Amino acid sequence: MMHAGPLTYLNTILLQRVLADPAWSRRLTEPDRHALSALFWSHVNLYRRFNLDMNAHLLDAA
Repeated sequence: MMHAGPLTYLNTILLQRVLADPAWSRRLTEPDRHALSALFWSHVNLYRRFNLDMNAHLLDAA
């Protein structure tokens, strides 16, 4: 099971990528920004396998 530290780190990267998109940046209101959290986990699949490419760096992925 993944611990909160790495999960929060990955979620932070996901949020940064979304917020880097000007279309999303303009769309979010101030209350939306206050509600952002890196502690979400609904996208985590706890019961299935996933392919992990150890040769690809997460920050280099498109």
